[in-house]
Amino acid sequence: MIYRILLVCLALIGCSSWGFAQDQKSFEVKADSSRIEIAADSTVRSVMLAADSLPKPVKMKMEFKPDPKKAVLMALVPGLGQIYNRKFWKLPIVYGGLMGCMYAITWNNRNYQDYSTAYKDIMLDAEEPNRPVEEFHTSWQDFLGVGYDPKEWVSNTNFQTQLKNRKDYYRRYRDLSIIITVGVYALSIIDAYVDAQLFDFDISPDLSMHWEPTVTPQTTYSSRSYGVNCSIKF
Repeated sequence: MIYRILLVCLALIGCSSWGFAQDQKSFEVKADSSRIEIAADSTVRSVMLAADSLPKPVKMKMEFKPDPKKAVLMALVPGLGQIYNRKFWKLPIVYGGLMGCMYAITWNNRNYQDYSTAYKDIMLDAEEPNRPVEEFHTSWQDFLGVGYDPKEWVSNTNFQTQLKNRKDYYRRYRDLSIIITVGVYALSIIDAYVDAQLFDFDISPDLSMHWEPTVTPQTTYSSRSYGVNCSIKF
């Protein structure tokens, strides 16, 4: 009986010690896991701080290269194609050429209108030259000047021919000015396209010319000749 009681006591003591050991191990595991979490947090924090301290990447600027199609579309407005290609020094040429052409069109057209009206009016007045001077048109009388009698000049064929020739002269140069204006406008568009197309064309600065004396040997068809051989390398 006593032996059984001792066995029961020993069993109870063993269970309690095993439970204590289990609790101690679980506590140690929890402590270790907390240490790992703390260590992990500190590691992440240090990595983030190191990343913040790194220099920020520098954005690389892309090299400018114009698009030929876009350059043509921009060049429909005079000068914008050259601005798009960043060739600002061409703007005075484009605008100067167009302004000069527009001035030539305006000046020639104004003189053409004056001489055209004068010629039409003098031909109408020449049909009834005996009318009073006050009834004559003044458009052709302005080309006579002061001191000339309109009745003497209204039927003057030479004066009429002069008015007609001047009318045709200014009409011809007005039309020529319009053609030149269209040509300058077209050249500005072509210049913008070619400039954009050849923007990155590599032109080597290594240009050299080499010359040397040469002798052509005698053959059955020609005699020996002397000359200079010139070659250009680029």
